[in-house]
This record gives sequence, C-alpha cells and structure tokens, in this order.
Amino acid sequence: MYKVTSLKQQQRNKERISVFLDDAFAFGLPAIVGIKLRIGQMLSDADIEQLQGEATLEAAKQSAFNFISYRPRSSREVQRNLKKKEYSEQVIEQTLATLERLEMVNDLQFAHYWVEQRETFKPRSVMALRQELAQKGIGRDIIDEVLDAVDEVASARKAAESRASRWLHLPEAEFRVKIGRYLQNRGFYYGVIRQVTDEIWEQHTDMIEE
Repeated sequence: MYKVTSLKQQQRNKERISVFLDDAFAFGLPAIVGIKLRIGQMLSDADIEQLQGEATLEAAKQSAFNFISYRPRSSREVQRNLKKKEYSEQVIEQTLATLERLEMVNDLQFAHYWVEQRETFKPRSVMALRQELAQKGIGRDIIDEVLDAVDEVASARKAAESRASRWLHLPEAEFRVKIGRYLQNRGFYYGVIRQVTDEIWEQHTDMIEE
C-alpha cells in the first residue's frame, strides 16, 4: 500500500495535479480525476491502475473535445482520430459513448451539416455527396435520408453559375466544354450537365439580344 502524502497543482498546467506517495512524486492526474484523492489516503496497486485508467480516459475525452471544436465530426472521424493517437478500443468506445450522450457527436446532424456546407460553398452531385458521407463513416440509412431532399439540378446550376461568368465570352462550343468538365469533376451526370448548360447559355443569349 502507498500513502498519499501530498497533492499539488502543477504550475504549467493548472488542470492537472501531481500526486506524491510516501513523500515521493508518483504521477500526474487530471484535476477532475485527482479530486477524489485526499492526504493520508492509502492506495493499492489496483487503485493506482484504476486512477491511471481514468486519467487516460479523461485525456481521450479532452482530445476528442478539441477535435470536434473546429467543426462537427462524425463518429467514425472521432474514432479514427483517437486511434491515430493510440488509445485503446475500450477507451475509444467509452469516449464516443460520452460524446453521444452529451449530443456532441450525432451522425444524422453531421450528415445534414456536411450536405448544407457543400450546397452553400461547394455544390456536389448526389453521387459525390454519397461517397463523401460514406468515407466519413455515415450509415446508408442516414445518407439516404439526408440526400433525399437534395435537388441535384439546383446544385449543378449553383456550381455552374459560380464559374460561368469566366467563360461566357467564349464561343458556345468552348463554353459548353468548360462548364461540362467543371460539373463532371463534381460528379454530375451528363443529363444534368446538359440541362444546366443549356439554361445558362440561353439566359446569356437572351441578355445579349435584349
């Protein structure tokens, strides 16, 4: 058994404490884990192992909190990030369970967010969006539900309009090639590309005739 003889807040990190056992530094702990300790408390090897396990779990949670602070993340993204940092499968599962309970990770909400961001800033075809969401680890049922409301023609039109002004001075054939390649690179099918290109060119022609 070991006796807790001192608990000191660390100078470089106020959120951690240094634990001294039998008057010698033993290990550091997150303050939220070390708060249960008291001077004079006796610790067994099993107690120390449990504390260190709790500390590892808390570190994983803090790492995950930081990871999702930049933008929403899917469960799979968080899992991959923690795995890269070599946390055990058990710790990763416990961390994800906490995030889901706190509603900080929700794959349905993430999928809606991802599609909305794409629609606003970088429109993609439904096929491309489906591939991106699948790569993020989103399940098929959620993908189907979220993409059901996507208007692919409207998305293609928005994508094309963002570039059309650069090429409208070109002959019609060249314009169509430019727009076609641009939309094709974003996963749109020929039929959608043709429809949108026709609409934009006709609008341009009407404006010139007026």
